[in-house]
Amino acid sequence: MDIEELEPRKTPKFEIGGDLSTLSVEELKELVAVLKGEIARIEEAVGAKESSREAADSVFK
Repeated sequence: MDIEELEPRKTPKFEIGGDLSTLSVEELKELVAVLKGEIARIEEAVGAKESSREAADSVFK
């Protein structure tokens, strides 16, 4: 188990559609990195679900 898993998650300063003017350049860069990681994670989940659905569809055809 990773030590980071034991720490409480921090409330994000960012909300979709929120005001970006309050964030510094470094915070914005960090946010971009976090969001890119989240996009990759979501795309992976979509791919896994599509694969599962295709497998199920092939069984029932």
